[in-house]
Amino acid sequence: IPVFRPDQHLVKVLNSAPHKRLSYVAVEGIIQADGEPLVSRYVPRCFGVIQKITTEEHWKHFNFATRTWNSRRVNKKETNNSVSFSLVSPESYMPDVYVKVQTPLEASASILERVYSKVRRAEEGVADLVLQTLSGEKPDAVVENEEMLRVGSSLIGFGEVVLEEGRVTKLQAPKNGRQYILVSSDYRSFMHRHEASASMWKMLTAVTGITGAALLAGAVSSFFGKQDRKSK
Repeated sequence: IPVFRPDQHLVKVLNSAPHKRLSYVAVEGIIQADGEPLVSRYVPRCFGVIQKITTEEHWKHFNFATRTWNSRRVNKKETNNSVSFSLVSPESYMPDVYVKVQTPLEASASILERVYSKVRRAEEGVADLVLQTLSGEKPDAVVENEEMLRVGSSLIGFGEVVLEEGRVTKLQAPKNGRQYILVSSDYRSFMHRHEASASMWKMLTAVTGITGAALLAGAVSSFFGKQDRKSK
């Protein structure tokens, strides 16, 4: 897969490509909000372009048959915010080329970083203990989490890149059916992880005699399946 950065070389390649379109490439860059970035609810001076805040109550319910308290999660609330953003070259102090990332929430991605997590334990008084004994349930804790795609972090996207009106460069979902992927990493680190994974599968292939191509395909499919589950 060809790898590009948001620079004049990419613009030159797009200008010479049919319909000014590259059907499936990788673009590596640094995240920059197109306008005002999102501000973390909990962490000072923490800015991002995608934000997910979750709160979840943990309750304990008394099982009168076994005489034990069992935990249960209830009332999960999730807030999602996002602003438009672009990728700029990591080597440019005054970027003149921006690659706008289209519909990032629709990509197969593991891009959010947990920036805050706290468990608030419930306080119990004497009256509370009496009521809990009668009702058979009691609050245990409230768990708060905040995840963000932070401004200034590295991102690599696999998808279609187009040049519109000779000046607006966009990374978007491919029209040929291939997977639109966003990964919070630089390209070198991303490939290093997968080369290590491929080496492991080659070793297993030598031991078990299973077809290497089938193993590698399974590994890649499993990896991106895990990314989807994490993002959800």
